[in-house]
Amino acid sequence: MQDHIKRRALDIGNYIIESSCTVRQTAEVFGVSKSTVHKDVTERLPQINKQLSSQVKHILESNKAERHIRGGEATKKKYKQMSS
Repeated sequence: MQDHIKRRALDIGNYIIESSCTVRQTAEVFGVSKSTVHKDVTERLPQINKQLSSQVKHILESNKAERHIRGGEATKKKYKQMSS
């Protein structure tokens, strides 16, 4: 694995832990696709740092569990703006 990819995977992992951001939000911050973020944290990070990977996995699982709530809020906000 190339050094810049290792560095990016570590940076992304640390960012997710510090901010509890979603994969999409993290991808936007780092200027990469959400597929790249997902691959970095699920495949590359466990090879580099298992402890960090475990913490990131926990945050991503909680984000996934809350996803339906955030989606509902976004839809509510969208229709509220349309009616105004």
